[in-house]
Amino acid sequence: MNWVKALATLAVLTVTFVAVGALVGLIAAVLDSVAALAVVVLLLAALLGASKAGASPNRLLSNPYWGR
Repeated sequence: MNWVKALATLAVLTVTFVAVGALVGLIAAVLDSVAALAVVVLLLAALLGASKAGASPNRLLSNPYWGR
C-alpha cells in the first residue's frame, strides 16, 4: 500500500480547508469595515501596478545582439 499518496492527499485537503476558512473570514471582516475595504483596494492597486511594472522589458538588460 502506498501510504505517501494518502498522506499527501490529507495534507492538501487540510491546507485547502484552512485557506478557504481564512479567506471566508477575511471577506467577512472586509465587508464589515470600510477601512479594511480601503486597504484591500489599495493592496490590489499596488499589486496591479507591480504586475505592470514587472511585465515591461528591462532596458538595462536589452541588447540588440541577444535578439538573434
